[in-house]
Amino acid sequence: MAKTRQQKEEQVTKLTDKLSRAKALVFADYKGLSMKQLSDLRDKLREVDSEFAVTKNTLLSRALPSSSFHLPSSSLEGPTATLFAYDDEISPIKILVKAFKELSIGQVKQGFLGEMVLDEAKILQLASLPTKDELRAQTVGVLVAPLRGIVGVLQGNLRNLVYALDQIRLSKGGDA
Repeated sequence: MAKTRQQKEEQVTKLTDKLSRAKALVFADYKGLSMKQLSDLRDKLREVDSEFAVTKNTLLSRALPSSSFHLPSSSLEGPTATLFAYDDEISPIKILVKAFKELSIGQVKQGFLGEMVLDEAKILQLASLPTKDELRAQTVGVLVAPLRGIVGVLQGNLRNLVYALDQIRLSKGGDA
């Protein structure tokens, strides 16, 4: 059944709202994904505060100009699903790319990170980055390493003092 003009306008309004809240967007060709696979992917993405929605190209091209994302409507061709990343920008992209790779179905087209336009190569490059938690762990490791070194040096000096005192005790006839 064809949608009425009012229903289409409501969808454009919903898309505009989603676009205004999104920190990152990825447009993907989802052709070949079964409903089960699509549902599983959506569930995984919901866990990281993002959304994967099949979007009509014409409605999306009407919603984009009223957002901060500017993409020529000519780049929206074929079946399109849109990933809206609301909180973390990278984790949802990683999940989407990993799912497409594991299933050997689907392909990312274009996207946005903030207001920067991303092509497929840049999206795949972002997907290979470590997550925020991994980066935090690496940063903590880098910050803690010099402290561990200082502690090791200070402990070494104390250990050497104890060994020297023990040798003095043994040389003066102390117990072995």
